[in-house]
Amino acid sequence: MAETRAELARIVRAEQQGMITLRGDLADPAIDAAVAAAIGAGLPARRSVATGSGGMAAWMAPDEALLLVDHAAAHAVATRLQTACGESFATAVDVSDARALFHVEGQEAPAALAKLCPVDTARLAPGEIRRTRCAQVAAAIWRSEAQAFRLICFRSVAVYVHDLLTTAARPGGEVGRF
Repeated sequence: MAETRAELARIVRAEQQGMITLRGDLADPAIDAAVAAAIGAGLPARRSVATGSGGMAAWMAPDEALLLVDHAAAHAVATRLQTACGESFATAVDVSDARALFHVEGQEAPAALAKLCPVDTARLAPGEIRRTRCAQVAAAIWRSEAQAFRLICFRSVAVYVHDLLTTAARPGGEVGRF
């Protein structure tokens, strides 16, 4: 992980994070069972994240979930997931190389993110996710702990997002509201 200390919040880019996009009818019990077998937890409720022994599943849309798994196993997990869905209409694709994951941690993490994302980060409960934007970039954020968030964006804009987060977390930019 590449870490940047910016005083108000710690910004860490997670390297080598396995990610699988799962599209289909998330209400289908066969798809839920396939996810549970893959990560040790079923599909998450709307706008939430489910954590299991083998990874996490994040709700992205009514017909889309993003699974976070071990990077080395992502392709194999996607293949097993696709097979386990059986006759259900679903697609599971390894998108590990297309996405970037950041950890934003610290007491001022909610304020740093609020400067960039139109989300009331102070009211975001642990395990709650929002699809949004970070400045003008598509992103998803969720609160992983009381003072910690995760942000996912496209890898093609990861340097830009890292620079945004680092700038938002610099001393002197305190919001004083959270």
